[in-house]
Amino acid sequence: MTRLMLPAPFFKFGRELNETENRLRKLFGPEFGLEAFPMTEAVGWVPRVEILETDAELVLTAELPGLVKENVEITFENEMLTIRGEKREEKKEEKNGAKLHIWERAYGEFVRTFTLPKSIETAKISAEMKDGVLTIHLPKSATPKIKGQKIEILAG
Repeated sequence: MTRLMLPAPFFKFGRELNETENRLRKLFGPEFGLEAFPMTEAVGWVPRVEILETDAELVLTAELPGLVKENVEITFENEMLTIRGEKREEKKEEKNGAKLHIWERAYGEFVRTFTLPKSIETAKISAEMKDGVLTIHLPKSATPKIKGQKIEILAG
């Protein structure tokens, strides 16, 4: 079994922006209206993935905590697998004087695209989601059968 490592180039940069935003929110507080202008929304977040290869298939797993399959879309076209979705922000309301002090969870839209070998059997691609982990099975074939398609995510 071969393990392919694909980098997430903007993950560290996005995390640093989130930490800066947290510090600014704590320093200035709600009276400056920072809640109305999320600074890191343009960066969004980057889900972590792993791609494993066996003799029969490639298996891509992506960490999507807090998402349900209805918030995720997978497409495969021209040897490009694209995963896109959105994690909506949960608003924390102050109750009985309680204040949110750490704001580390990432929210927003994401898109991950992977160039895959031409030997993927596109008609047999399958996906399932269980406990916040998306698993996509990409069976190998001698020749691809379909040019492009949308992949339905099954409940795990």
